[in-house]
Amino acid sequence: MRLTVVGCSGSYPGPDSPASCYLLEADHEGRTWRVLLDLGNGALGVLQRFADPLTIDAVFLSHLHADHCLDLCGYHVMRKYHPSGHQPRIPVWGPIGTAERMAKAYDLPLDPGMSEEFDFRVWGEPVRIGPFTVEAVPVDHPVPAFSLRVTWQDKVLAYTGDCGPCDGVREAALGADLLLAEASFEEGADNPANLHLTGQECADLATVAGAPRLVLTHIPPWHDPQVVLKEARAAYDGELSLARTGAVYDFSTF
Repeated sequence: MRLTVVGCSGSYPGPDSPASCYLLEADHEGRTWRVLLDLGNGALGVLQRFADPLTIDAVFLSHLHADHCLDLCGYHVMRKYHPSGHQPRIPVWGPIGTAERMAKAYDLPLDPGMSEEFDFRVWGEPVRIGPFTVEAVPVDHPVPAFSLRVTWQDKVLAYTGDCGPCDGVREAALGADLLLAEASFEEGADNPANLHLTGQECADLATVAGAPRLVLTHIPPWHDPQVVLKEARAAYDGELSLARTGAVYDFSTF
């Protein structure tokens, strides 16, 4: 399994990255399977550097804030009007109301909305697609939100999505080989509860979960990533890095 960071900017696209989007690829049954974790604003354009969007097998949405889902609008246009013809539907998993949210975002009638391009499905039991098993764990955020736990063979990627410290994110992170954790807040600020994590809280989470690798992501452009990295380093002894567009993590080497 290969994880490629497509977009890692928090809350809105930054000068060096679009908003949240992560590409997972793995070879299975004679072909390469590709899925996306989130598809935030600006991500569809950058995705084309790393993969043909028409080869994506599924999209998994952690929640429905714009910086995690809004480029489904452009993706709908690509799949509907591509010169090679209307593309087959692909599954999109997300919270209740995803189909309605995306139809309204593009000012479409709710029926059919984007349902001729996407097979919208609601998070529930773990999802098996190709070589991946994806489990969504509810977490604390102002809207329905999930941390995502992806298993490939005996390796686990845990992606916090957006959330404050809570039992759900700790459950999702437990025993992960790599923890991809959002670090939107800095320590010492008057941070709202149940919204985001600080670098230190990401480090504490990785330590408790026993995750040997921590990648900090979703840092808003108004923060200095080096400050967040320093806060995490002070509380974590494992392999630590900042997410950046184009970074690749190969789980076969872990």
